[in-house]
Amino acid sequence: MMKVNRNDKRPIWQQLLDQAIHNITSGIWAPGELLIPSRELAHMVGVSRSTIQIVYEELLSRGYTVTSRRGGTRVSKWKQVTESTKEIITDGPIPPSLPLLNSAVDQLHDWFRGKEQRKVEIDFSPHEPYLDGQFQKNWRQSLLRASAEMDLSSWAYGNPYGFTPLREQIQRYLSLERGIHIQTNQILLTSGAQHSIDLIAQSLLSDGDTVSVEDPGFPAAWMAMKYRRMNVVPVPVDEYGLVVECIHPQSKLTFVTPSHQCAVGVVMSEPRRQQLLHKAVQEQSWIIEDDYDSEFRYRGEPLPTLISQEPNNTLYLMSFSKMIAPGIRISAIVGSVEAIAQLARVQELTYRHLPIMDQLTLTHFIKNGHFMRHMRRVRNVYRRRHEAMTKAIMASGLGERFTLSGVETGLHMLLEAEESYDEETVTELALQKGIRVYPLGPYCLESKRKGWVLGFAKVDEASIEQGIHRLAELIL
Repeated sequence: MMKVNRNDKRPIWQQLLDQAIHNITSGIWAPGELLIPSRELAHMVGVSRSTIQIVYEELLSRGYTVTSRRGGTRVSKWKQVTESTKEIITDGPIPPSLPLLNSAVDQLHDWFRGKEQRKVEIDFSPHEPYLDGQFQKNWRQSLLRASAEMDLSSWAYGNPYGFTPLREQIQRYLSLERGIHIQTNQILLTSGAQHSIDLIAQSLLSDGDTVSVEDPGFPAAWMAMKYRRMNVVPVPVDEYGLVVECIHPQSKLTFVTPSHQCAVGVVMSEPRRQQLLHKAVQEQSWIIEDDYDSEFRYRGEPLPTLISQEPNNTLYLMSFSKMIAPGIRISAIVGSVEAIAQLARVQELTYRHLPIMDQLTLTHFIKNGHFMRHMRRVRNVYRRRHEAMTKAIMASGLGERFTLSGVETGLHMLLEAEESYDEETVTELALQKGIRVYPLGPYCLESKRKGWVLGFAKVDEASIEQGIHRLAELIL
């Protein structure tokens, strides 16, 4: 018999519905059994008829009962579930084993040093830029104003290429600052470099295609392409950048960071650039040019891009992760009209488009001058910290014992040791002393080069000097 508990905070109809479902699923009300008429049951339980009608309608809509014009309402042909089956269902299906994914994620953590949860005093992270209260204030202002100015149409499904006004702002920036003259339909917005690389692999390559990557180089690039079943081939890097003659002859794509080589930090020489571009044109292959931190150059002007010299074969990646903040998660791929159209079709199928509020906020941030003011401010900060880092390394004696490279551009430099050096032991010793440094090993596929990739963007000048001298005391 169903009954009402007046002390139960749930609505009466909900109490009765739960009891009815229990009676059906446990077999108390057998399949095909005729339910008591609503008026009669209401009298028996002591509630209004409308309450019982709500319960019966809910049972019917959920499929627990069936009804006919002459036969009344009956319990549906409910199949009982045995206790053993319930246990299996509770556990759920077991996810498939994905060793390729697990290996890549482990490598990613190793690269970021994500497994080390110990607190440190000084972190020479090469991954994160400098942020301050002024940035947060301006971003909040852009967010509020963009939100106030948007209309209802902005909340509809968007363009897979990305928000057009934002692409127009990026187009203007690339033309003025990087000498890349393009149309907005040559720009596709993504949620970061890894998203960009994954999208390119899906759109322009096939399973098993050979791709060439710098070694040492950007780990996320080869991780993403390996996961997409590409044959990833490492290409060595020397003092002039990627060694072009070592690119695999069957390579369909070459990933390169010419303006500031990821890890080693060298700038790709002009002869190598021309050699790479000629090879791509001759062999009809793609180049991914990751221009991740070239805006921060300490000697001369930013270098010309590969895409400005060969726009048909080059896919240019730019990201606001290093220019502003990784949390923004907005990047862009620039390429030929045909290539970007292909990427946009895959984007529409798999990701649809980026969140509109983030795009609107960044558009406002750039359009109202906050972005360029932010860039001028952080360039000054980075110039001071870059100088403090180079001076500290030379003054501490590390510059005599190890080779320093990558000092012209970007937010990190490499302190390189001999190949026989035990970089991991030094890394662990430094961590015990409250200093986090980033070994070169996770940046390498086959390369045996050793050293530490030292970022300075998030470390103030006094801490840089202190950290480098503490590091020198450990290893000299």
